[in-house]
Amino acid sequence: MARSGVGIAWPGTEALHVTGTDHIAGGVFPVPPDRLEAATLALGAAITGGTVYLDGFPPDGFPAGLVSVFADAGILLTGERGGTVVTVPDGLRAVEVATAPHPGYPTDVQPQLTAVLTQATGTSRIEERIYSRRDTHLAALRKFGAVVNAEGRLITVEGPSRLVAADVTGEDIRAATSLVLAALAAEGTSTIRGMYHLQRGHGDLLPKLASLGADLTINQEIP
Repeated sequence: MARSGVGIAWPGTEALHVTGTDHIAGGVFPVPPDRLEAATLALGAAITGGTVYLDGFPPDGFPAGLVSVFADAGILLTGERGGTVVTVPDGLRAVEVATAPHPGYPTDVQPQLTAVLTQATGTSRIEERIYSRRDTHLAALRKFGAVVNAEGRLITVEGPSRLVAADVTGEDIRAATSLVLAALAAEGTSTIRGMYHLQRGHGDLLPKLASLGADLTINQEIP
């Protein structure tokens, strides 16, 4: 926007200063990859014990807080050819994490991490400090066999749990996404309803998972 004639100043405090103008010039600007979708794909590799290459998304594209939590959980992000290779060489480990504003651990990747931590060894504790209702995925995860509980803003996850197929409903974008990850690791064929929530925010996620080998059948839903 600054290159188009809008006055924008970031003095390094909590305030962003924008000076309006009656003319904004055109231009060509690259759109950065979605770090939330990249993190979700990384967690998909982690919960299945696989490896994925995120083309065009280098490790420094992730928030520092996410990189730190992933490392603690045993999820390695290695830069390669301008992208990131995601591996879990020594298995998943339990972690203690609190969501925080950027560059902390994103609240929008908390439900996906919760699903993955069902396969980690030990007791994980996740403190949700951003969004008070970020627990709609827990009841559905329990239907898969996950041992997850919430007390106030604190979520606890006992692992590893044997996940089995379930018929569940995602109540929002992040919850639906976490249930897809749980289904990838569950034995049998799961049915996940409410997928229109996921498609509002991650329209290309399911085709990308299918290209990685996930066996998915998508039926059109009416909200």
